Amino acid sequence: MKKSLLSILLAIWAVLPCFSQQTDTVYILQPDRVFDGENMHTGWQVLVQGHHILAAGETVTPPAIAPARTIRLSGATLLPGLIEGHSHLLLHPYSETKWDEQVMNESSAERVARAVVHAQKTLLAGFTTVRDLGTEGAGYDDVGLKSAIEKGVIPGPRMIIATRAIVATGSYGPKTKNLSNIMNRGAAEADGVDGLIKEVRTQIGNGADLVKVYADYRWGPDKNISQPTFTLDELRTVVAVASSTGRKVVAHASTTEGMRRATLAGISTIEHGDNGTEEVFDLMLKNKTAYCPTLAAAEATASYDGWRKGIDPDTKRIATKKKSFALALQKGVTICFGGDVGVFSHGNNAWEMELMVEYGMKPIDVLRSATSVNADVFGYGDKIGRIRKGLYADLVAVTGNPTTAISTIRQTVFVMKDGVVYLNNAQR
Repeated sequence: MKKSLLSILLAIWAVLPCFSQQTDTVYILQPDRVFDGENMHTGWQVLVQGHHILAAGETVTPPAIAPARTIRLSGATLLPGLIEGHSHLLLHPYSETKWDEQVMNESSAERVARAVVHAQKTLLAGFTTVRDLGTEGAGYDDVGLKSAIEKGVIPGPRMIIATRAIVATGSYGPKTKNLSNIMNRGAAEADGVDGLIKEVRTQIGNGADLVKVYADYRWGPDKNISQPTFTLDELRTVVAVASSTGRKVVAHASTTEGMRRATLAGISTIEHGDNGTEEVFDLMLKNKTAYCPTLAAAEATASYDGWRKGIDPDTKRIATKKKSFALALQKGVTICFGGDVGVFSHGNNAWEMELMVEYGMKPIDVLRSATSVNADVFGYGDKIGRIRKGLYADLVAVTGNPTTAISTIRQTVFVMKDGVVYLNNAQR
């Protein structure tokens, strides 16, 4: 017998978190520890009213106008909601379906349906904000996804979106002879001053919060080796147009020359940065350009090709990324947290944090990277990334202390975004 539509809807409703509660509720959160985005504290409480943090410290006084609900987070560390710096909610792991096939063969409806699931998994893993860096052939579907989350239609993280992203003509994929539908390309092609001005303005007009360009890609004689794409003047044009609207520009750049051009052009963050050198990192430091290493994506793709961590020698790319990451640490370059999730499973964002520690970063600096550093670099430091009066009530609790064991960041027991509780598995 077929289930009635009502019974199906009730079953779906039962497994979703409540995200329609009143937002004027007052909460007193009492964890064992509070990481405020910069430092760890014991004996602190956090007071939330409505959408915002009202107070944080050893003593907090709830407003007299409303009763407060106390939530004891025994054994837990309370943190600002984590900020994923490099995601693709409209992609799923390449081990399931290759990138080309996703871009060319999956319908828009299927990709959005998957993204809805990815958004919920991301939020419940404690990542309350994502910087989503390109729809990879799904047009402007990230705009609608972001809107649905903001309206409360579906649960998900705050989204900072790049929409289609921009590539130099002929440089990106999928490589196909069928060019009848350019929206089936992985990103928008544009060249020269006039072409880039128009494309930047088009993407901003359609909802882009920032602009992403590919400063290099695998389009040289050897298809496995990346080469620069845009000229320095072209990149400067993109930055000039975007910055005039108050938007930042980020660059996919894995080659030394691509990183150099992007940095000189005024790009905000370098994504991947596999072949960073002393000279390039010195230049990034001088220009206040941040580095988002995407370590997990490199290990994920290597594993899809048969690499076995701990058994096989590091691949050339992994060895190169380890060297580049260590050099950036040594030079004091600002390092953002971002794993290129979508290449691997959504909800597994913490893998990047574990690798950052494994590759030499202190756990507390990784936590800073995933909270206050990302918030500041992305231009949202006055809204998210810290536990501070007046900021949005985006708060996450995990069992244990991630400054001594970073993997405890996976043990999420409490998630609040914008003052709404999405998960509360705290000990009572």
